[in-house]
Amino acid sequence: MPRLSLNHFRKLKRQGEKFASLTAYDASFAHLIEEAGIELVLVGDSLGMVIQGHESTLPVSIEEMIYHAQQVHRGSDNMLLMVDMPFMSYATPDTALHNAARLMREGYAQVVKLEGGNWLVDTVKLLTERGIPVCAHLGLMPQSVHQLGGYVVQGRANSDAERLRQDALALQAAGASMLLVECIPGKLAAEITQALHIPVIGIGAGAECDGQILVLYDMLGLTVKPPSFSKNFLTEQYSIQAAVQAYTQAVKSKAFPTIEQTFT
Repeated sequence: MPRLSLNHFRKLKRQGEKFASLTAYDASFAHLIEEAGIELVLVGDSLGMVIQGHESTLPVSIEEMIYHAQQVHRGSDNMLLMVDMPFMSYATPDTALHNAARLMREGYAQVVKLEGGNWLVDTVKLLTERGIPVCAHLGLMPQSVHQLGGYVVQGRANSDAERLRQDALALQAAGASMLLVECIPGKLAAEITQALHIPVIGIGAGAECDGQILVLYDMLGLTVKPPSFSKNFLTEQYSIQAAVQAYTQAVKSKAFPTIEQTFT
């Protein structure tokens, strides 16, 4: 069976079916989560915090992202492979094109993910015109944590919510194939999901997004201070694989996230 393509997730959105995704950083976990039913894996720059022990994602390099993407690729066969573009690897369109090509050529990425709003329109357009699928990332953007003033919910004020709506539409028009929204009110995430024809993945954004994603280490209760929107699925299961299966089923049935894990 070949790797899932973007067409699979477009079809799920049209049919109103939810999908579950997780981060992974090595071959062993990639194999395990695929066997447990995960359809999309993100090699996230969150590895800077959960693997390397940094206080933020900012120190992660493009070489490190390629290294971990290669491991995840070797450990999986069917999942769609998405890879984060790390801090300052897409500061200009030309820089983005060079580094995105490396992630696809050397790291085997099928989709690259970039954090940012309207200022990324030209970059997204350039990448997609060159055959590089893009997942845009709005809301809480960890690479901009210092500018945002910390890991705080975005889009609560009416003006901020409207800006996020317009950014989402602009990035879709520029050619983005997916959108990830992080730490925004559930109602706003639902409105954005309904307004877009591309799949929308949520993390801390309520149950109405087309798909959900969590950092694997948060979902397994391995993070010292897990975010409030996450859940430890291992506490009620007998193995890691069973925990991932429980997470997958909870997402597909809309049992996760609950109202307690959704921002208002």
